[in-house]
Amino acid sequence: MAKLVKDGWATRFGLIMAMAGNAVGLGNFLRFPGQAMPYGGAFMIPYFLALVLLGVPLMWMEWTIGRHGGGFGHGTAPGMFHRLWRHPISKYLGIFGVLLPAMVGVYYVYIESWALGYAWQTLTGTYWGQESYDEMKSLFGTYTGTKGANLVSFSSQAYTFFLITFVINIVVFARGISRGIEVVAKYCMPLLFVLGTILAVRVITLPPMEDRTIGQGLAQIWRVTDWGVLAKPNVWIAATGQIFFTLSVGLGMVHTYASYLKKKEDITLSSLAAGGTNEFVEVILGGTIAIPAAVLFFGVVQARDIVNTDGTFAIGFFALPCIFQQMPGGQFFGTLWFVLLFLAGLTSSMAMFTPLLVFIEDELRVDRRIGVILIGFGVFLMMQPVILFNHYNVLDEIDYWMGTFGLVLFVAIESVLFAWIFGMKKGWEEMHLGADLRVPRIFYYIMKFVTPTFAVGLVVWFAYDGLIDKLTMTGVKPEAVPYLWVGRVMILMMAAFIIWGVWYAWQTHPRFFDEVEREEETTP
Repeated sequence: MAKLVKDGWATRFGLIMAMAGNAVGLGNFLRFPGQAMPYGGAFMIPYFLALVLLGVPLMWMEWTIGRHGGGFGHGTAPGMFHRLWRHPISKYLGIFGVLLPAMVGVYYVYIESWALGYAWQTLTGTYWGQESYDEMKSLFGTYTGTKGANLVSFSSQAYTFFLITFVINIVVFARGISRGIEVVAKYCMPLLFVLGTILAVRVITLPPMEDRTIGQGLAQIWRVTDWGVLAKPNVWIAATGQIFFTLSVGLGMVHTYASYLKKKEDITLSSLAAGGTNEFVEVILGGTIAIPAAVLFFGVVQARDIVNTDGTFAIGFFALPCIFQQMPGGQFFGTLWFVLLFLAGLTSSMAMFTPLLVFIEDELRVDRRIGVILIGFGVFLMMQPVILFNHYNVLDEIDYWMGTFGLVLFVAIESVLFAWIFGMKKGWEEMHLGADLRVPRIFYYIMKFVTPTFAVGLVVWFAYDGLIDKLTMTGVKPEAVPYLWVGRVMILMMAAFIIWGVWYAWQTHPRFFDEVEREEETTP
């Protein structure tokens, strides 16, 4: 289709950097330490098992689904799923591949803007002198406007940096794949590696404090001190969720990126390169910066308490600013830290609205410029409740349904569809078209049996472990309930639009969805 002719990846390096950038995000430096810290080195055992048995197979599945569907002119999951399973419901199952990234982007861009704001505050020394953890925690509440908020949570400074971040994201994604996302990824990812390496080296060379050493901090990642942790289901769920989140599988963005590949362009080696890049950033760089520094300055017990009490953002936005103020050159290294977070966020967020734009272009036949305007305006409006009602946890509500449960549900749907309905034999052959790497045969059976079975089991676990309470808002303060419903209504409105879009597309140009030769679709 026209999409494949007028846009696409200019270089393989650009593709790998963009795919890696799509995966590398705030979760590598904030969520990963927050997930790993409570369990110590034992966390890495289920983490690497989940990577091999779920993460890597899902990467190959999504790249294959994307390239296969792209050969028929589909850049998003509804059309791709239709090509895997010729059943009326298949295309509606694919709406999650458009809904999830768009709704995650609604709150992710706001979180990303915090990093930009803190980079400026660190560079200018705005919070210098507030050296205790409690002071930095209070400062964060003031910055976001949640401290003492009544009707709305608003901060003019935070809102200014949000506007800057939003405009940057819209400009990049509006320029498309080759002139926007690929260009930014080719420069931002190498810069991110440099900044991460500088910070990691600086942390490793920090001197001991009160009989605490950096080695004790590194041991929280690389040494198992309590094997009993592995008997807890929560550590396995947390590790699996982190793998899904860090590789950006189950969100639909990989499908769209891969749809721009030609029929026999390699996906086996390229996907491993992108995934390996992400793992290096997360485990080596992300695991060497936040946790060791926090353990050195606060100790193991307090560092764990910080995460358990205040969540995954606590180390990055509360604890590390305290540490920067107590180390030589802290203002410089602190600025690098928050610039690093911003770049990591940008390489992910700039892709989050791309599936929605491609869906509007491909299936609704709307001009790109009009699509960009519609998405920019609509998303901006939906971001306002997230910002203004943040003290009522609207952000967390959307994150649970879209970035947690929705992600797991979509992973289960696509893995079952690929391995059991489309069939692993056809999927395996499709995956190896033009492959530079022959995948070991053992993964055929992992992808056929282990990955989909575990994914379905994970959905069942979520249904058992608190889904009903979450749905009924059990334990939620009464004053927060109306605002959480605002978040749910936004999700339902976006879902209704995409469902209508799928129905409209199949009603207005059904011939587009008939079986055609791939070569015909990719010929200008």
